[in-house]
Amino acid sequence: MPATNQAALDAAKNAVMVVAFGLIGPMALWLGFMRVLRDAGFMASIARALSPVMRRLFPDVPPEHPAMGAMVLNLAANVLGLGNAATPFGLKAMRELETLNARPGVASNAMALFLAINTSGVAVLPLGVIAIRASLGSGNAAGIVVPTVLATACSTLVAVGVTKLLQGRAVFAVERAALGAPENAAAPSAAAAIRGMAEAEELAGVRARGEPLRKLVFAGFLSLLAFALVRQLASGAPDSSGLEGVKQALDTWLLPALMAAIVLFGFTRRVKVYDSFIAGAREGFEIAIMIIPFLVAILVGVAMFRHSGALGALTQAVSPVTSLLGFPAEALPMALIRPLSGSGAMAVMTETMTTHGPDSFVGYLVSVINGSTETTFYVLALYFGSVGVRAARHTVFACLAADLTGIAAALVFAKIFF
Repeated sequence: MPATNQAALDAAKNAVMVVAFGLIGPMALWLGFMRVLRDAGFMASIARALSPVMRRLFPDVPPEHPAMGAMVLNLAANVLGLGNAATPFGLKAMRELETLNARPGVASNAMALFLAINTSGVAVLPLGVIAIRASLGSGNAAGIVVPTVLATACSTLVAVGVTKLLQGRAVFAVERAALGAPENAAAPSAAAAIRGMAEAEELAGVRARGEPLRKLVFAGFLSLLAFALVRQLASGAPDSSGLEGVKQALDTWLLPALMAAIVLFGFTRRVKVYDSFIAGAREGFEIAIMIIPFLVAILVGVAMFRHSGALGALTQAVSPVTSLLGFPAEALPMALIRPLSGSGAMAVMTETMTTHGPDSFVGYLVSVINGSTETTFYVLALYFGSVGVRAARHTVFACLAADLTGIAAALVFAKIFF
């Protein structure tokens, strides 16, 4: 018991002095770069690229309907990791989809697919995870980007496939959906998210254009980067051929190339890069301070759970099953809590990397899991609650299938790229 008490006190101290304070710099850095992309209109560019795909995925939604525009912007914001903008667009999309719903209170096919895609963890730049890894001293904080993107792609494909497969089954027919007691209020967090709609719509309206000379500079940088990558692969060590050579090249070039590309992209779109970066970095500082209570609560709880012997007993109990799957038992808490709580998952991921190291396989795996999955049940409660949907039909099955696929794919790609 004395060891458990001391572990709780140490965890509370480390949550603030080590984790939260160590997170301020990396979080400010990456949110500063993300603000440059926002102000450069990158979100609108992604939305235009997604529009043709979305029209095929949602044939029941007219292309010019406001629901289509809101869904496209929601996914574009999610791809960039702009959760503050993604949630208002998602709630707006649900309300517009409800206007097309022939049976209010029952999830339509479009609603089910939209939420399944959302909960599959659509993301290209897991900047929050990268920032935490960097704050914990990782030698390759951005090394999770490629496996995260690949795992996300797998979970999204499964989400779409399972949703399309189940929506035609008789057991999930709209007519058979049973409605529970009506709910008079939307989900508690919906009102706050809707208040962010004006800012999100202003963000979506950014259509910055670049001058030809500035575009030429950006194209020249991309050409130079491609040449440098090819040269490194061609002149690599004899034992680093094939996939290993590509991995080494990505590890070396990904982070500086990404930073330089973001700055030059803002330059081509006539963005005041320095001012924009400072505004985003200020948001990073505020977020790092805001998550301190969550970090303290989770890290203290996990530390007590670990030093009391309960975690060891649980790990030993499930190790026969997880060892057959090749899944480390130490990463199991992350897989269990991720669908339930985003802040809880971030804290568990941080505690796991603090214990095992950010560059250990377990630390690498929990980073990829966090970056390629989503808080499924929170998203379902928030989005369905905002429009009073009480019969989810096949939505939960599709979302859970995406979660399981994301975790399995994270394990596979973590083993390949670690």
